[in-house]
Amino acid sequence: MFLRQGAVTWFSGTDDQGTGLDYDLARMFAAQHGLTLKVIPTNNPVQRLAQAAGGAMIGAGGIYRPPERSPATDSDIFVYSSAYYAIEPVLIYNIDGFKPGTWRDLAGETVGILEGSGIEPALVKVRKEHPEVRWQSLALPSTEALISQVSDGTLSYAIVASSEANATRSVYLAFDTAFMVAGRQELAWAFPGKETRLRDQVDSFFARCRRDGTLAKLIERYYSRGQVTRLDAGVFQDRVKSLLPQFRENFERAQDETGMEWRLLAAISYQESQWDVQATSETGVRGLMQLTEDTARHLGAVDRLDPQASITAAARYVGYLKDKLPARIGEPDRTWLALAAYNIGIAHLEDARVLAQKQQLNPDAWSAVKKTLPLLALPEYYEDAKFGYARGGMPVAFVDRVRAYYDILLSQQPSRKPRLRMFSEIDNPPAPTEEAALGNR
Repeated sequence: MFLRQGAVTWFSGTDDQGTGLDYDLARMFAAQHGLTLKVIPTNNPVQRLAQAAGGAMIGAGGIYRPPERSPATDSDIFVYSSAYYAIEPVLIYNIDGFKPGTWRDLAGETVGILEGSGIEPALVKVRKEHPEVRWQSLALPSTEALISQVSDGTLSYAIVASSEANATRSVYLAFDTAFMVAGRQELAWAFPGKETRLRDQVDSFFARCRRDGTLAKLIERYYSRGQVTRLDAGVFQDRVKSLLPQFRENFERAQDETGMEWRLLAAISYQESQWDVQATSETGVRGLMQLTEDTARHLGAVDRLDPQASITAAARYVGYLKDKLPARIGEPDRTWLALAAYNIGIAHLEDARVLAQKQQLNPDAWSAVKKTLPLLALPEYYEDAKFGYARGGMPVAFVDRVRAYYDILLSQQPSRKPRLRMFSEIDNPPAPTEEAALGNR
């Protein structure tokens, strides 16, 4: 498979192979059909398909599906799958420069587009109507690289997918969206023209993923990311440079001991304490991970102000919470639900899951439970809840911000190479008391 890297297509994740929407779909498709998945990174998947000789090949990673009977499509060379997602192409600009309102504002300006993305057919009308704009096709490794050039001022303007712009807003801080440049465009996989059988198998696979909810879960995972303000993201990136190096070894050691990914632990810690060892809240939680005295004691952290003890105890606690959830809950929902419980307690999380089920929502999906958690602050709901009132909006905001910080760290910091051990593979710490089970606050 020829696959272009990007903020949502395929990027460095928690293992050596990485993660991403297109990569995850390809891995599942290969497993379903008993195939071996070989990923070949490329700047231009479609071009590589045209050059490939033999073999069942697929091109993926931010490829636009050409409209039917498009003059830019040669059906003898390529065929395309059904769409698996739709996006809107947008014009982005460097915020230190001029924000255009229309194409006429870009007379004489250069606008970059990613070579091989297939966006050209959607721009035929615009380019014909505005010959005053200079168009530059760039052979870059990813849409993210194109966004990076706009953010650092190398390029003033570019056209990218709205989804990619949203996914990188907290990573590249000096760009913004000016306006939409075309109607909704469908993303698809490309195949050599003779591979209609493989294309049909992929179409059937996409259809099944839509029916059973797999595609919706993946889209929520990669497109519905946590958000922080640009100011918060800027401060965070400054502290990644100035403070994180002091504690990185502690986070990595906690990963080695517990199997909890070090960048996720770092994101939790930043949200909790901004990496301040002495942090103490008005409710008595302390240290890098803001643990209660009770939770820390039961997880073996005698001194909450000791960075290693605090981080390792918190990693064990998140693992304990993940183990308390039903085995049927998969990732990443399992992690997001556990983080919500870390903030508000497993008992209140269960109340929210019960409420989700009553409202005919999926109690095992974070996208559903995040809707019912805030309801626990309303009397018409908490009066019927087993554990009563809860400030349910807090864990939703907590998980959202942790996810945003985690995404930034995934894009900027390398993974830890030693094998990740699951929590169940290490010695089980004693279960926290009922007080701890009601929350780490």
